[in-house]
Amino acid sequence: MRLGAIYTYPVKGCHRVTHDGARVEPWGLAGDRRWMIVDSAGVGVTQRDNAALVFLRAEVQPGELRLTAPGRTSITIQEPSPAYDVGVKIFKSRTAPVPARPAGPEADAWLSEFLGSPVSLVFLHDPTAHVAGASSTVGVTTFADAYPLLLANAASLSALNDWLLEAGDEPVPITRFRPNLVVEGAAPWAEDGWVGGRLRVGGVVFDAISLCDRCVVTTIDQETAVKGKQPLRALGRHRNIDQGLMFGLNLVPSAPGAVQVGDEVELL
Repeated sequence: MRLGAIYTYPVKGCHRVTHDGARVEPWGLAGDRRWMIVDSAGVGVTQRDNAALVFLRAEVQPGELRLTAPGRTSITIQEPSPAYDVGVKIFKSRTAPVPARPAGPEADAWLSEFLGSPVSLVFLHDPTAHVAGASSTVGVTTFADAYPLLLANAASLSALNDWLLEAGDEPVPITRFRPNLVVEGAAPWAEDGWVGGRLRVGGVVFDAISLCDRCVVTTIDQETAVKGKQPLRALGRHRNIDQGLMFGLNLVPSAPGAVQVGDEVELL
């Protein structure tokens, strides 16, 4: 098995960034989801709320973030200097706020105009302040929903697309599932048997925590923002496991390191 692709999403919900290699930190890939757009209540805004986020492109440079969107002049935002923190939430239902730093009024105005509603941009300066899941044994993460990294299996996507074609629907790309790592050369749904074990990608060892229960974001075309009904319908028919529509594998790195496209992937 080999690592076939690496992706990050510098602003939660934004368009993907493709990498040949990436540094693995305790809380995920370097630069992944360190920024988040929040509403007036301090709750994260994702594609569930506004599909236009698919058009938001983000580029991370040392100490700054550059945003571009169709029809808009790009904006470069500096990482907020130590000043004060605000408490934000990934989801409204989460009770414990995560401390983050406001990016400032210029970034807020730019994004509010782009998304058509009042929003603010915040930066997670201390990822150790956000514990993934309900237990510190799971690990720390950035502004990801629950876990530091998500792995997808290319062969599982092929199997899913076969079901879609049989149903008369169009196949979907792996980017619908917004993974960080894509493994090639495994059997379809092999990842089901990896849960609870460990795998090595290049020189980095990961704990395979759980399968990933998918949401409505998978029905949004990541290039056009057009919404449909697939692949959730197919997952509901074929991949309803413990009342979750499963595709992908949640990972926690056991130690920092680096991964590269082409790295060997090995079960331990």
